[in-house]
Amino acid sequence: RPLTSMQTSVVKQHFLQLETGSGKVLEETYLKWLQYKQDCIKMMQNEPPPQEGLFCNRTFDRYACWPDAAAGFKVNVSCPFYLPWFHKVSQGSVRRRCGSDGLWETDEGGHVWRDISECEEEEEAASQELWAKQLMVGFRTLYTVGYSLSLSTLIMALIIVLSFRKLHCTRNYIHANLFLSFILRAVAVIVKDSMLDRHLGREIVRHADVTEMLSHQAAIGCRVAQVMMQYCVLANHYWFFGEAIYLYSVLISCVFIDSNKYLPYLCLGWGTPLLFVVPWAVMKVLKENKECWAVNENMNYWWIIRFPVLLASLINFLIFMKILGVIFSKLRANIHSQYPDYKLRLAKATLTLIPLFGVHEVIFIFATDEQTTGLLRYIKVFFTLFISSFQGLLVAVLYCYANKEVQTELRRKLRSWR
Repeated sequence: RPLTSMQTSVVKQHFLQLETGSGKVLEETYLKWLQYKQDCIKMMQNEPPPQEGLFCNRTFDRYACWPDAAAGFKVNVSCPFYLPWFHKVSQGSVRRRCGSDGLWETDEGGHVWRDISECEEEEEAASQELWAKQLMVGFRTLYTVGYSLSLSTLIMALIIVLSFRKLHCTRNYIHANLFLSFILRAVAVIVKDSMLDRHLGREIVRHADVTEMLSHQAAIGCRVAQVMMQYCVLANHYWFFGEAIYLYSVLISCVFIDSNKYLPYLCLGWGTPLLFVVPWAVMKVLKENKECWAVNENMNYWWIIRFPVLLASLINFLIFMKILGVIFSKLRANIHSQYPDYKLRLAKATLTLIPLFGVHEVIFIFATDEQTTGLLRYIKVFFTLFISSFQGLLVAVLYCYANKEVQTELRRKLRSWR
């Protein structure tokens, strides 16, 4: 038998909130519903039937548990405790009428009549939830467009950098790895979303569908996608870190010197994330092996991922300030009479360094998920998603398409084709 419309809405209304615990709500609601069902069956088995008179039979209609009812009377039972908003409607009741013929009354559609108005979620809360859902859908559309644009431009930029022999050098190799980390990050986010949709967005027709949805086997795919996404995000940040170290070594002090100059950057960019993603995945398996690992019940485990990101961002910010000071002093030394041009070049240098080092991360470094609520949380989510998704596009434009060295090689190649 299919689920009732109310029960389906209880299960499905949280599906759009993929990043805010929909799987957890679904699982808790379903387990409570199972407990409610078992209690109802036990009651129906143990309660003695009425000794005389016409009555409607006790039943469980997959929403509420109904006792025997005398013909011609209305029956009230408390709102089911498995409802996610039960704390708001605990004093309410759901009603049925037993007809004079000893059968439960039906509505115009032939379904058993039932009044659940007192057990429904408050209109204000429902409208707020609907607004939050629509906002999250908008955010998802925003970052999907951003990652898609970034992905296409970055792939072309990577091909350009690797295709021209004259562009092969340590600096451009680091740029190429940064492009690749952005590409993998965009792919990982898109794949993770599709896996979550596949896992939580399937149609619910039978109770077996819910059980299958909540099984560990069904969640393996989206858990793997979640781990890959975390790795790619960390790799992206540490290739930012590598860019910062390289520029610092060129302008101020040599860090990775002489032989095997490129190898330390490879270890930093692709190896360092493994030191944090692997322990995080192990803790998830041992302590929070639920759904798609999208919910962080114990924030201490999430700090395994968050700490290296914040550390790299802080160091990048310090390097950014140091390099900006060097650029400022060099430009000031050559200022002469070209004051407007000087300010323009300083602004251009700052614009170039900010996306290179990921300095924007510092803006919300102390506005953690635990501390931000309400409007501030939505503002943080918007700027984080917007910058993260479109940042790859900006990096590709600044370090490839707007690069004079790249433009020269492209023009030379175009002339040779002609």
